[in-house]
Amino acid sequence: MSFITNIQNANVMIIGASQGIGLGFIKKLLQDEKVSKIYATYRNQNTAEELLSLAEKYPDKLTCLIMDITEESQIITSIQHISTEVDKLHLVINCVGLLHDNNIQPEKSLKHINSENLLRYFQINSIGAVLLAKHLLPLFRHKELSVFATISAKVGSIGDNQLGGWYGYRASKAALNMLMRNVAIEYKRTCPQTLVVMLHPGTTDTRLSRPFQRNVPPEKLFSVERTVSQLLTVIEQLQEGDSGEFFSWDGSKLPW
Repeated sequence: MSFITNIQNANVMIIGASQGIGLGFIKKLLQDEKVSKIYATYRNQNTAEELLSLAEKYPDKLTCLIMDITEESQIITSIQHISTEVDKLHLVINCVGLLHDNNIQPEKSLKHINSENLLRYFQINSIGAVLLAKHLLPLFRHKELSVFATISAKVGSIGDNQLGGWYGYRASKAALNMLMRNVAIEYKRTCPQTLVVMLHPGTTDTRLSRPFQRNVPPEKLFSVERTVSQLLTVIEQLQEGDSGEFFSWDGSKLPW
């Protein structure tokens, strides 16, 4: 089954495709005969070797573009490049996200709050997605069904938050949800065939979650392949009224 069953020769863009879930989407969609072109973005060439090797293997189907989601000029350049080759996109999935790196760790309490780290969380997890929405709009202005999905996180649900902590990650994902909800409302007027959704992938065995897997039951820790298949199933089952909603990996709607 293809991600949008009625579309032939679909054009796809995966943002943050060098590792983890993003790379998993690339591998899965390369095998989908209904997908004509895939545009994959990556930020660091040193961590994109597997992605770039796939581009060499599938040169007619996969195009790789360097793009830092926090740099609007790079977003513009990448989308301009895509626009020279195709005039529409049918599926865009933003897989970029920050939970930790060498300088940032999720805050356990207020004493760990750092304004620079908070700004970094929002730059990557929130602002980048709405900048994408701004510049992708022309490629979604067509009459075929399309989907703009962004990987969010259940911990970004305000209503579900019972544990606290992780201030920057939680808040930036909550902001992401609000921004994309706004995008969904505007897209409904400007490109009504495009559904905008937020997706919680569940805990997936990637570099992002690895330091925090110790207390995750084995049945709740998903392989990248399983996560990708589950999220594509959610996308395939989207209905007209689902734009602007926040879905979990099993298709259930999450509270704001």
